[in-house]
Amino acid sequence: MQNSVEAETETLSESFKQFYNNFIDQLPGIGLGLLIIILGVLVGIWLGRFFRRRISARTSDPLMSRFLGKAIRFIVIVTAIMLALQAAGLGGIATGILTAAGASAVVLGFAFKDIGENFIAGIILAFNRPFDVEDTVEIGDNFGKVKALEFRYTKLKTFDGKDVYIPNSDVLTEPVTNYTEDGFYRWTFTIGIAYEDNIDGAKKTVMEALRGEPMVIEDEDHQNFVIEDELATSTVNLKVFFWVDTKDFRMQAMITKGNVVRVVKEALEDNGYYMPADIQEIKLYGGEKEFPVRLATNPEVTNGSEK
Repeated sequence: MQNSVEAETETLSESFKQFYNNFIDQLPGIGLGLLIIILGVLVGIWLGRFFRRRISARTSDPLMSRFLGKAIRFIVIVTAIMLALQAAGLGGIATGILTAAGASAVVLGFAFKDIGENFIAGIILAFNRPFDVEDTVEIGDNFGKVKALEFRYTKLKTFDGKDVYIPNSDVLTEPVTNYTEDGFYRWTFTIGIAYEDNIDGAKKTVMEALRGEPMVIEDEDHQNFVIEDELATSTVNLKVFFWVDTKDFRMQAMITKGNVVRVVKEALEDNGYYMPADIQEIKLYGGEKEFPVRLATNPEVTNGSEK
């Protein structure tokens, strides 16, 4: 029994010595591997920043330059890790990782389907997309300014202060409305004049008011106009169309619309046009000849004199 214990102890000691000797022998390789990883991370960060600056300078596109800079950094770091494993004598681990990744590609493809879709969509959007950073866009039900394009999502800042992260696959499949691509947007509003007012004169007054507003745009491609829209109950409704600058859609375009509504209303009033409220007409049908009306009595007034 004692001999068996001594034999096991000797075997364990020999295994430890062998492991220790192998570890000492591999220390240079492990050190080289760590050095490769450190250099790979530093080179990856440097290359990412370098290509980001170069791409941004050539394309003036911060979204694409930022995205490609991160992609280059990621590829360099992963490559450095694989080389480090080879240099440290752990090539079997590197091969095993690649083999396992290949063998499980189908399983991972189903398990991380959404992540893969968003990543590929991000690459597509980096080269071909309907917006730039700081553009005002509407993607599905989300409305705001584009702030970032990441591997998996596009970030919007809504005008009420919310940060919305939209999966890149949705950006590709959802309708995208860009309000600032060409810098112009057409506002409309309706104003009603009395039936006895002159329509042509009212339209001329509205157009003069539009031309007097400095933030309203009018040129060959952007024509402002007024049309007869509806014969309403109490008014003839005129619909006003005018163009504004949308580079600052969040505030300036809305302020301009408010100013236009105000100056049009004041111009019509100054020129004698009446904008009546809705009129309610009461009709008597059948044999009724009179409509009973009761006047409320002022409690402050009695017997024809004030208390």
